[in-house]
Amino acid sequence: MTTDQSKPTTTDAGIPVESDEHSLTVGPGGPILLQDSYLIEQMAQFNRERIPERQPHAKGSGAFGRFEVTNDVSQFTKAAVFQPGTTTRLVVRFSTVAGERGSPDTWRDPRGFAVKFYTTEGNYDLVGNNTPVFFIKDPMKFQHFIRSQKRRADNGLRDNDMQWDFWTLSPESAHQVTYLMGDRGIPRTWRHMNGYGSQTYSWINAGGQEVWLKYHFISDQGNEFFTQADADEMAGTDGDYHRRDLFEAIKGGDHPSWTLKVQVMPFEDAKTYRFNPFDMTKIWPHADYPLIEVGTMTLDRNATDNHTEIEQAAFQPNNMVPGVGASPDRMLLGRLFSYADAHRARLGVNYQQIPVNAPVSPVHSYSKDGAMRMQNVSDPVYAPNSKGGPSADTEKYKPPTWYADGDIMRSAYELHAEDDDWGQPGTLVRDVMDDAARDRLAGNITGHLLNGVTEPVLQRAFQYWKNVDKNLGDKVEKGVRDGQS
Repeated sequence: MTTDQSKPTTTDAGIPVESDEHSLTVGPGGPILLQDSYLIEQMAQFNRERIPERQPHAKGSGAFGRFEVTNDVSQFTKAAVFQPGTTTRLVVRFSTVAGERGSPDTWRDPRGFAVKFYTTEGNYDLVGNNTPVFFIKDPMKFQHFIRSQKRRADNGLRDNDMQWDFWTLSPESAHQVTYLMGDRGIPRTWRHMNGYGSQTYSWINAGGQEVWLKYHFISDQGNEFFTQADADEMAGTDGDYHRRDLFEAIKGGDHPSWTLKVQVMPFEDAKTYRFNPFDMTKIWPHADYPLIEVGTMTLDRNATDNHTEIEQAAFQPNNMVPGVGASPDRMLLGRLFSYADAHRARLGVNYQQIPVNAPVSPVHSYSKDGAMRMQNVSDPVYAPNSKGGPSADTEKYKPPTWYADGDIMRSAYELHAEDDDWGQPGTLVRDVMDDAARDRLAGNITGHLLNGVTEPVLQRAFQYWKNVDKNLGDKVEKGVRDGQS
């Protein structure tokens, strides 16, 4: 029964309903009637209210905010979102990679860090992680990598043995696995972790000059982490700890922020740089290309409906505005297709008309029809046409470019002077970590290897870490052998 202050319940068609509690029956003891369309609507809607979860990055949440430019980088890019004095609204989603929607927030796993800027030139999506590198270099291996981190076919359980089997047969993974097994593998909160574009992009200025680019979102709250013991305890105490922390912080007026900085590489440097700059398993040392401040991202509003505003948010790196472009980074090039295709499969072909995904700039496209189409189209519905339809401005908008030539082949990246799989992770261990961090790293690896990893995978794992750093590898081997005895 409604009161003067409450709203009357209606069907999804807006028709008032007679009861929130009782089905339509023949007398108090008789059968339910098929004509009770409101009951049928309730049951049918309930049966369909779950959409497929993301594959991967299923577990996560996010919030809305703004990006404010604090430094003039117009010499590098003409993108409106990065021009001096510009403020742009945005939505961010944080996530884990391997877990399902119900998995604990505090598993040891990379964290997704995805940003959608609602710019005046269309949506710009930046999709990254809380680490500046990744496990693999080529999108051909991505599906296999994710399957190795998910669940076995026979028992449906996650399995350290298959993880290490994949990693030790893929030495390019060493840099990212060193991050994963170190302190960054379990951030204390989403607010206390950095975010990285990870992949290499290009920026284009108003004069048409291109540079190569790396994005770094540096947490203004500082970097904090859970130890493995703390994370295990939290997983059993509050599996939604990271989601809860972000929501409650913003609700309480504690709005987290990140300073966006970029590394800029002159276009010609890429040809002779000591590391292949498009290899996603490598960083560009800051001594070579220092961080340049761009602006500040602040999260200041929680979602009011987590499903429509966060779960249905779709981020795709092919959403690049004028002034931003791709690069020969193979992982990025593969994702330019795969992310948008994943959204079409999960949310439907018209997913960009869902309000959280809709741009604030006008849309003049030739897309039409399909399931759940919301926006009307008008003739003409084809191009070219002589009927006044939209036309591309090929003089004003030109694609970013780089020169490529050669026979068609399946090949690894071209190695640059200092390229190998072990050098940068070794530097991370010896020169970036302190003694306490190195001890935690060794302990985390040892504990992981003692949890079901079999021979000969175990032997390969010992050699894997000795290749990264001999002292670390010896310590891990001794810890595992002592733990087995």
